[in-house]
Amino acid sequence: MRKITKVIACMLIPVFLLSSLGATQAQATIQGPSTHAQSAALIDVTSGRILYSKDGDKELRIASLTKIMTAIVAIEHSKLDDKVKVSPTAFAKEGSSLYLKLGEEMTLENMLYGLMLRSGNDAASAIAEHVGGSEEGFVLLMNKKAEQIGLMHSHFMNPHGLDAEGHYSTANDLARLTAYALHNPVFKRIVATEDKSAPNPNESWEYSWHNKNKMLRMYEGADGVKTGYTKKAFRCLVSSATRNGQQLAAVTLNDGNDWNDHARMLDFGFEYFPLVEVAKQEQPVQNTDVVTGRGFWYPLAKSEQGSLTKKLILHENRGQSETEGKEQSTDPSFGLAGRIDMQLDGKLVGSIPVYRKGSYIPPEPKTEDATLGGIGDVSSWAAAWRAVLSHLLSP
Repeated sequence: MRKITKVIACMLIPVFLLSSLGATQAQATIQGPSTHAQSAALIDVTSGRILYSKDGDKELRIASLTKIMTAIVAIEHSKLDDKVKVSPTAFAKEGSSLYLKLGEEMTLENMLYGLMLRSGNDAASAIAEHVGGSEEGFVLLMNKKAEQIGLMHSHFMNPHGLDAEGHYSTANDLARLTAYALHNPVFKRIVATEDKSAPNPNESWEYSWHNKNKMLRMYEGADGVKTGYTKKAFRCLVSSATRNGQQLAAVTLNDGNDWNDHARMLDFGFEYFPLVEVAKQEQPVQNTDVVTGRGFWYPLAKSEQGSLTKKLILHENRGQSETEGKEQSTDPSFGLAGRIDMQLDGKLVGSIPVYRKGSYIPPEPKTEDATLGGIGDVSSWAAAWRAVLSHLLSP
């Protein structure tokens, strides 16, 4: 069997962004918003493109922004209806707390609400021990996840964010982590919740939690994410908002005026870097017998919209038998014919699969309908796409 690669320049070709590719950072051709933060970043959640960064790779303490990682690791490694028990080491944890009782049991789902809405350190430790067997075991999962999603300047020492040597991240890394987490429907739902009640097994009254994130109430379209503060990290904040189908996430570390700064950052992103529809799903590729497997949207400034370059790469696996002028395909991907790469300013920002006309194109899962069980389906779908594209990218 031999693989034949055809490279064809294209003018109207969409792309399918992969998180593993990494996205270009917006160039400093547009004056960014002013902030009071020591470090800041703004990211487009769909593409993973960082639209604004101020000392974005500076390694700093991050306080309870740590719990973004805690939540996504717990969601991916456990079940929402699991019972989480409060151990002696989780009970009465210093700092912000849900005031859980020793030995109390609560579902992981409710514990996650308490973690993200009220920043409960007791909840963080209880979750970590349940999922990882111990805080130490859970921290290993946190650092493994950081490595998997390409956080190059982050290291975790605990699940709650209390100050500890060797516990740090950056605005850019937290922006990437947040974009990753917001693709998870359970995480996305929890962080957008303003008020949540939960059963209290020890009292006649229910727990009632009001989200500390004031952005949910003061910024139009706000839908997350997490506040943070310690005496050494100072005020830290990650916020997100969605307008016109575009979701952005902003990060500030050590910012005494974070609410106003985040409003300015989000306004900046929506105004100057709107999502642009590059192509539609099942769009025919001119002068070929293939169609696009996905549509694609990407945040672009007006000055960048003419700078996209696209390239169609077709792969054909041919078997040994070619009878009656027809090729016998041994390609396990069936109708998958190749990919289209897109570059912006010389950097690869995405790739979209193309299929032979008339072949089956697998549907993209609807994350809004996903439950915990569906999360694995979404992850499997993403893993399958990576495997397919890895096959196509191989020499």
